[in-house]
Formats: sequence, structure tokens, C-alpha cells
Amino acid sequence: MSHIDPTELDLQEETVVRINRVAKVVAGGRRFRFNALVSVGDGNGHVGLGHGKANEVIAAITKAKDDAKKNLFRVPIIKGTIPHKIIGKFGASKVMLKPAAPGTGVIAGEAVRALVVQAGITDILTKRFGSANPNNVVRATQVALKNLQDPVSVANRRGITLKQVFE
Repeated sequence: MSHIDPTELDLQEETVVRINRVAKVVAGGRRFRFNALVSVGDGNGHVGLGHGKANEVIAAITKAKDDAKKNLFRVPIIKGTIPHKIIGKFGASKVMLKPAAPGTGVIAGEAVRALVVQAGITDILTKRFGSANPNNVVRATQVALKNLQDPVSVANRRGITLKQVFE
């Protein structure tokens, strides 16, 4: 897979999936740090997920956004939905993504929705199984979206016509 240059894309405002506060106990009390999980996308088939850590929330979000821009990948979208049903697994989380008819909308939980909407998918059905940890759920969604295959590449790989793929 080739690297996608974020400067060539018209990226939308980032979506913060989760902000987590962690504490370190020191002699004078507690020191707080923040983790941020952020998704960025152009709404046209490109999406990325990033993780950032810092002493302040805004700095953590900025770092996560920069990380997300480095991890952009392409999602095949056909008529506003995905080409086929797929299940993504990460840790104890499992996410099923299913194509939907036009007008259905995005039927997804918060963690899945963040990635799907940034990718530009307008109609999709999703279901989460196992762990509800937003970190694992969003990474399972990322795995599923990365493993999607568009019909043209499947036809080329098999050496058949596009029509034969759907038979």
C-alpha cells in the first residue's frame, strides 16, 4: 500500500474519539497526563487514526491529530456505503460493518461512527461484539476498513470481468 500525503487531501475537522486522564502519584500529590484518540478524514474515502499523549488536553489532541495524518489509509466506497460485509477484530473487540441501502444513514456507536463518518460513508449498519473499550473498538473498525476490497481489484486479481465478481 502506498503512503497517502495529507497535504494533498482536504481534511475535515478532526473527531476526538476518546480523551483519557491518567494520574501518577508523586510526593506532592497527583500528576495528571492526558491521552487522546483522534480520527481525521477528507470525507472522500481517506481516513486516519492517531494517538497522542501530553500534559494538557489540547496538546494531546494536537499530537493525536498529527499522528492520524501520518496513518491515513484509503477506504473503498460505492454509492455512499462499503462494498461488502466485513468483521474487524482487535483485542477483545469485534466490529461488524455491513453495507446499507441509500437513505439508511450511519447506524453506529460513537467509536465506530468517528471513523466511518470521517471516511465519508453515509449509509452503513454496524454492530460491536465483545469489549466496549473505545480504543479497541475504533482499532477493530480500522482493521475492518483496511481489509475492505473494491470489486475492481478483486476482478483484476482473479482475472475475471467485473460482472463475474457479482455472480
